[in-house]
Amino acid sequence: MLAVPRKMTDILTKNWRPSASLDVIKKRANLLNQVRAFFHARDVMEVETPSLSCAGNTEPNIESFSVQTGKDTYYLHTSPEFPMKRLLAAGSGSIYQICKVFRHEDAGRYHNPEFSMLEWYRVGFDHNELMDEVEALLRDVLKDAGIIESQRISYQQACIKHAGFDPLDISNHKLLEEAARLGFAEVQGLSINDRDAWLELLFDQIVVKRLPNNRIIFIYDYPASQAALARIRKEDGVAERFEVYINGIELANGFHELTDAKEQRQRFEEENNTRRVQGKQVIPVDENLLQALEEGLPECAGVALGIDRLIMLTLGEQYIKNSITFDSERA
Repeated sequence: MLAVPRKMTDILTKNWRPSASLDVIKKRANLLNQVRAFFHARDVMEVETPSLSCAGNTEPNIESFSVQTGKDTYYLHTSPEFPMKRLLAAGSGSIYQICKVFRHEDAGRYHNPEFSMLEWYRVGFDHNELMDEVEALLRDVLKDAGIIESQRISYQQACIKHAGFDPLDISNHKLLEEAARLGFAEVQGLSINDRDAWLELLFDQIVVKRLPNNRIIFIYDYPASQAALARIRKEDGVAERFEVYINGIELANGFHELTDAKEQRQRFEEENNTRRVQGKQVIPVDENLLQALEEGLPECAGVALGIDRLIMLTLGEQYIKNSITFDSERA
């Protein structure tokens, strides 16, 4: 029998323990009870949907884990969005879910391949009304952390204020000039035609880092090219989408939901074309979702919120692993 080196034994001995302290685990349980009470008071029904699906996420910036069962390939969900929308189309009314989701990405300060997500949908809401409800929940949960002030600013105005350029009225050449001015003269892998990649880089590295701390900040009305699953407003061509930031941490992503099956299929196909160009795997689209949209998705707004990051903010933790019972190193 081979002897295990002492250093390796020490590592294995430590890894059986939770990554979060027992105090954090108890506070985590209390927070989940608080979230459930919030939705119970508003008559929003809790649901469960499958973690495995025959379809994956086609977004080029998100990678799904795949699972092989015999000849069939399934994908671990990156969000419960698609089956929840099928429930909405079936007449469920407003619903929420707290579940584990999975993304093929490296662990880091704010990331873990397996994490907990709170996702909910409000029938009859637009993204503005949903921002009101997100704010109410966060004020309730974060009051002991001293974070109760909020601010709302459009994506366009946030870029103008904090980075000095208008993202909705700037040419690709001018965008590269602005990137150089802001310290990003050359970025490996990005060409002049990668407009959204440049915008996302400057937004994440400049705008987000200049947002004020200790308040709930809503960024809303994104460029149409970053609509994801949100509808695009006809009057000004922006996506009715919002994100929530606290202390530089992205906490939530919400949409006034797209209900047009034809447009949704087109977006899936465009995303897969982008994946193909980037040399990534083409992902099967969710035909069940598209059929549900054809049957009729009610007017609604939905949002996904990272529970583990919320725990971090509530307790003042600096690393996501300290808010997860067992992180990827201890899985």
